[in-house]
Amino acid sequence: MDTAVDGKENQGQEVVQEENPKSCELEYGSYCLWSVEHKEEMKDAIVKRLKDQLFMARAHYPSIAKLKHQERFTRELKQNIQEHEHMLSDTIADADLPPFFTKKLEKMEHIIERVKSCEVGCSNVERKLRQLLDITEDEAYFHTRQSAFLYHLGVQTMPKTHHCLSMRLTVEYFKSASLHRELLNEQTLEDPAFFHYVMFSRNVLAASTTINSTAMNSKDSGSVIFHLFTDTQNFYAMKHWFDRNSYLEAIVHVINIDNHNKLSKNVESIERQQLWPTEEFRVTFSNHSQPFQRRIKTEYISVFGHSQFLLPDLLPNLNRVVVLDDDLVVQKDLSSLWNLNMGDKVIGAVQFCGVRLCQLRAYIEEHNFNTDSCVWFSGLNVIELEKWRDLGITSLHGQLLQKEISVSHRLKALPRGLLAFQDLIYPLKDSWVQSGLGYDYGISRIDIEKAATLHYNGVMKPWLDLGIHDYKSYWRKYMTNGERFMAECNIH
Repeated sequence: MDTAVDGKENQGQEVVQEENPKSCELEYGSYCLWSVEHKEEMKDAIVKRLKDQLFMARAHYPSIAKLKHQERFTRELKQNIQEHEHMLSDTIADADLPPFFTKKLEKMEHIIERVKSCEVGCSNVERKLRQLLDITEDEAYFHTRQSAFLYHLGVQTMPKTHHCLSMRLTVEYFKSASLHRELLNEQTLEDPAFFHYVMFSRNVLAASTTINSTAMNSKDSGSVIFHLFTDTQNFYAMKHWFDRNSYLEAIVHVINIDNHNKLSKNVESIERQQLWPTEEFRVTFSNHSQPFQRRIKTEYISVFGHSQFLLPDLLPNLNRVVVLDDDLVVQKDLSSLWNLNMGDKVIGAVQFCGVRLCQLRAYIEEHNFNTDSCVWFSGLNVIELEKWRDLGITSLHGQLLQKEISVSHRLKALPRGLLAFQDLIYPLKDSWVQSGLGYDYGISRIDIEKAATLHYNGVMKPWLDLGIHDYKSYWRKYMTNGERFMAECNIH
């Protein structure tokens, strides 16, 4: 589900909300980018000519039918219209036309010439042409909306193959329940000498790929621990998958957040009941200081979901952790993140100044904020949990929630995620993360290959058929291969 903001930027200062229904990106989001990239060159010049003839014949028919002594010609015109309609009913390209289309085309051309020689009122023909134009525009708009709906359905729904994998793993877990023993030492899981990574995910394959890429590019994978939080529905599939597969010497600890006994009682019940991972919001705004072609701009902002704000309770004995989203691919060693001196800051994040808080005023206007502040992205974040606890950020998060009683629980993540860490963000260098691989077709290979991590924020995730083809290889490079259940579920 996309959340759109349409703003008019006046020389980088004040932002005024403005509706612009003619903007494709504003109305349909990344579908417009996808449809342009996947536009097929149709060889349909003859089909278009036949359709033009049909339009012309339909426009003149009512006037011809009213003429006296033209009954025979009227029947002939009606017959040709019906024949054209039948011929074009199953035709998209020129190759679909029947062998006899040439005769039909020439015959209709002759008919239209005769029609034009008749004395008919131009106003009647004009009225009919306008009606046909309106009908055609309505049909085009309907098909655009239908295509956009199917696109968004495709990018927001778990693929059937991934659902199959999750179900097969869950069934296998209970078949071999006796083989599942918790061999992890509690002291090891809380040892600060290790590099502790945290993930929240419902997607087995996505989480596995992120973990695999991190372990493969770590200088010392034996010092890496992953704390993978998921929900009850996906816990058994996750548990069985990571029991079956190893990632060099890294430790993967799968945790069911629904049954976590370390959550404090003051945590909201709705946040305890289910997993709320990272949320993404589409932000579309118009900058009138830019040329027309670049005036509309769309970005995807990923922010912490409600579950990430439970980290101090979920990991009470840890301090510095690195939080990874499951649509992230790691290309370089991340151990130097534990050596950062973040001063009095709580969270290290890449900031994006292409969108500032003033441009999101419609969603955060009830709160106090610095209008010139840049937004920050989730994906790769360094967290100081002790400072988080000392400053009571989780409580602040709850206070922000109470101010938005009428807002949907998902939409609350945007202001809460952006404002809870205001003035507490340590800006990471841009080289740590290359974002936009889930919606931006214009990222260069040089920028991709020099980045430490790749963030597929946006709706075109790399595990989807609708993902951006040029970026899929960087994700597939770390996808587990040779797994029996993947082959059975037709995942390649």
